[in-house]
Amino acid sequence: MKLRLATLVLMLALAAPAASAQCAMCYESASQASQKGQKALTRGVLVLLMPPVGFMSALIGVVLYRRKST
Repeated sequence: MKLRLATLVLMLALAAPAASAQCAMCYESASQASQKGQKALTRGVLVLLMPPVGFMSALIGVVLYRRKST
């Protein structure tokens, strides 16, 4: 269990620089947007993240449930 946790932490640490990499055009567009525009972009990103996070959570839940029942 500790090995899995350590592996997960390592993978997240290595993925952080890739997640922060943005294209220059997107960065400039977002930085020059008004406060209202930046808020809309933030909400849009959060809305777009909901389905993948939901599917992954459901998949992990099913795997853990089936693993526990066998």
